[in-house]
Amino acid sequence: MRNPIMTRPGGIWTTVSGLILANIFFAVGVPYAIRAALLDVPADIRMLTITALGTVAAICVAIWMVRSMITYPGAELSSYTIPAFFLSFGTLLLFLILTRLEYSRFLIIISFVISFVWTHFSLIRAQEKRKLSIGVLPFGNARDVLSLDKVNWFVIENTNDPVLNCDLVVTDLRVNLTDEWDRQVSDYALSGIRVLHYKHLVESLTGQVQLEHLYENSAGSLSPQPVYMKIKHFFDWVAAAMAAIVVLPLMIVVAAVVALDSRGPILFRQERMGYRGEVFRVFKFRTMRHGSALADARNSAMTQSDDARITRVGRFLRTSRIDELPQIINILRGEMSWIGPRPEAVALSQWYEQDIAFYRYRHIVRPGISGWAQVNQGHVTNVEDVRNKLNYDFYYIKNYSPWIDMLIVFKTLVTMATGYGAK
Repeated sequence: MRNPIMTRPGGIWTTVSGLILANIFFAVGVPYAIRAALLDVPADIRMLTITALGTVAAICVAIWMVRSMITYPGAELSSYTIPAFFLSFGTLLLFLILTRLEYSRFLIIISFVISFVWTHFSLIRAQEKRKLSIGVLPFGNARDVLSLDKVNWFVIENTNDPVLNCDLVVTDLRVNLTDEWDRQVSDYALSGIRVLHYKHLVESLTGQVQLEHLYENSAGSLSPQPVYMKIKHFFDWVAAAMAAIVVLPLMIVVAAVVALDSRGPILFRQERMGYRGEVFRVFKFRTMRHGSALADARNSAMTQSDDARITRVGRFLRTSRIDELPQIINILRGEMSWIGPRPEAVALSQWYEQDIAFYRYRHIVRPGISGWAQVNQGHVTNVEDVRNKLNYDFYYIKNYSPWIDMLIVFKTLVTMATGYGAK
C-alpha cells in the first residue's frame, strides 16, 4: 500500500515528471550547454553527450528510487535522497569505468550536486506541507487512529458532513455499516476520495503490523518474494566477501584492543535462532568481561541498560556497532543477511515463542546484522517491548523489497553515528 502522504493533492510527488524535467534542465542541460560552448573538438562533444545521457539516466533512477522508498515510514522525507543519489550516480561511475568510456568528470560532479540539492530542497518544501487531513468515520475500532500525531483528524458524524478538504477517509471496513453509510462510502470512492481500512493507515504511518493474525504480503502470500530472496542472498555473499577484505585491518586492530582491554577470548560466540528456525552460532567481538555470564540462561542472554558486565572498550564497540563486524563470517556461511530481523539467543527465542503468538514467523527470512526494528526501536528486553519490536519485524517481512533494505542501510549509518538503541 502506498504511503498516504503520497496521495496528498498538489504534493510534489503528484508531479514526479515535473521534478525530473526540472533536474534534467538545470542539472544537465545548463552545465552541458556551458561546457559545450567552451569546446571545439568533436570528440570532446561526443564524450560530453555520453556523460549527459548517463547523468539523465542516473537522475531518473535516483528519483524513482526515492519515490519507491517514500512508501515506508520512519524517516524524514529529505533523507531518502542521500542513499538514492549516491547509489544511482555510483552505479553510473562504475559502468563508465568498467566500459572504459570517456566521460566528463565536470558534468557528473555538477549534475550530481545540482540534482541532489534540487531534489533535497524540493522534498523539504513538500515535507513542510505534508501534514495530512484525514476524515474518520467513527465505526468499530476506527477511533483508534485518533491517537496518532502529525495528522489533522476530522470525525465525520453524519453522511452530509463535508469532506472536500480531507486527503482521504478512514474507517473500520470490517464493521457492517448501515445502508445509508454504505452508499456514502461508495460515493466517496466514486468521487475520487480514497477510503482506507484503519489498520492499513496505522501500518503506513507507524511502520508496524499489528499482531492479531498473520498478514499476507502484497503478493497474497505468507512467504516473501522468492526471487528477491535469492538475489539478495547472492549479493549478501558478494558484499560480505568484499567487506571482509576491506575491514580486515580494522578487525585486526579491534581484536588487539579487545585482548588488551580485558582477559578472555576475542570473539563472543552464542547459539541463536536463525533462518527457518535452524540454530546457528553467531560471532561478535567480545564486549563483556569473561566469566560474567549469569546462571540463568535467559537472564544471561539479556543485556540491560548500563550493564555492569560490559567492558570499557565493549561499550564503544556496542555504540558504534563495530562489535557486529565478525558476523560477516555468518553471512559468508549463509546463516545471516546484512538486513533482516535480528537473531535472538535460543533461550530468549524459546521464551518469546511461549508468550507471543506467531513469533516463529519472523524466521521466514534470514536474520540480519541490522533490521527495521533496530533502526526504529533499538535494543529491547521485556516481553511487551519484544511484542512491539515484532510488529516492526512483521512489517519488514510483509514489505520485503530492495527499497526497504536500502532505507534500513541508510538509517543504520545514522544509528552508527548516533549510537541510538545501543545497550
